[in-house]
Amino acid sequence: MPAITIGKPVPDIELAATGDKKISLTDLHGKPIVLYFYPKASTPGCTQEGLDFKAAIAKFRRQSAIILGVSRDSLKAQENFKQKQGFPFDLLADKEEKLCHAFDVIKMKSMYGKQVRGIERSTFLIDESGHLRWEWRKVKVKGHVEEVLETLKAMRAGKLV
Repeated sequence: MPAITIGKPVPDIELAATGDKKISLTDLHGKPIVLYFYPKASTPGCTQEGLDFKAAIAKFRRQSAIILGVSRDSLKAQENFKQKQGFPFDLLADKEEKLCHAFDVIKMKSMYGKQVRGIERSTFLIDESGHLRWEWRKVKVKGHVEEVLETLKAMRAGKLV
């Protein structure tokens, strides 16, 4: 399956989610979706990114947006991460990397001087009709959530081409 591109519909992939749910992006049509991929649950950068989304949840909800976090962690690890941090949004367990491959976030990265295969921190904005509208790759956590929120507002106001 080729990676999704801006302006195209997102794939109909169903994954296990926290709260004993199964979530498919196509089931969420009608609301904008912020889909963020992070390398590993309960690590410092991933925790901070989740906490930043948590802190801004009311602003995202005012835009009718759904936030979903995705990693290759097990559902149990995702449940523990969500519970420990009190995230008010669901986390998806993509152990088989289906969504990761669809959004082309699996990359070779350098860790402690060695090449490792993992998720490149990335965020995607999907519109109400299920089309990818914006993407951020190689995300730096600081200031990222604010940038996503501003882009979401622009999209909702019809100012995002």
